Amino acid sequence: GVVAGVLLNKSKAQNSGWIVITWAWGLAVFMGVITSLAVTGGQAHLNPAVTIGLWAAGFLKDWTTTQILLTIFFEFVGAMLGALLVWLSYLPHWPETEDPGLKLAVFCTGPAIRNTGANLITEIVGTFMLVFGVVAIAIKFSGGLLINVQGMTSSMTIGGVLSTGAFPVALLVLVIGLALGGPTGYAINPARDLGPRIMHFVLPIAGKGGSDWAYAWIPVVGPVLGGIVGAVAAKALFDLHP
Repeated sequence: GVVAGVLLNKSKAQNSGWIVITWAWGLAVFMGVITSLAVTGGQAHLNPAVTIGLWAAGFLKDWTTTQILLTIFFEFVGAMLGALLVWLSYLPHWPETEDPGLKLAVFCTGPAIRNTGANLITEIVGTFMLVFGVVAIAIKFSGGLLINVQGMTSSMTIGGVLSTGAFPVALLVLVIGLALGGPTGYAINPARDLGPRIMHFVLPIAGKGGSDWAYAWIPVVGPVLGGIVGAVAAKALFDLHP
């Protein structure tokens, strides 16, 4: 919703800038992690790149294939429902905004300079940093609860160490956005980009243009690759230096 507030005409937050966007995304991840942990007790991935990366690295050995696929499915469903709520919340502002590119940017990412190789590398690097950092935070701060690592337990409570574990993840997302978000808008999450992009395609948004499907594979493939490499690298490091 913060991107809609910043980009759409006649919004009170219009033109408030990149810093507002990156802070809002970081805090949104914080609340998402807290809420997911409270509901599931230890599956606060929120991101298929995290889920796939942890699975590839062997962190989720006790998960069935069905659990993994359902987790990924509902990560996409959550992103799509979020996009639907944003569209409804800003309903009067869509016809007030003439530029179809701004409307698309509310839903999904796009490159500042369209360069396939460079854009893909940016998404790989950003997601590598995210997943590597999430594993480090989960192991060192939360006893594995943030990612539900096999064999790890935690007695954290909502008011105590749990929030300490979630807050570094939020700061990590903030820093990635500030440092690496400029080239591509830092999807670093296939569900965050593809889910809302699908909603942009299907919703009756006044004056919308195309959904830029030619670019859509980059914020899916890049984060998945970065997530796998990040999780594998983190596991290798922490196995070497437990």
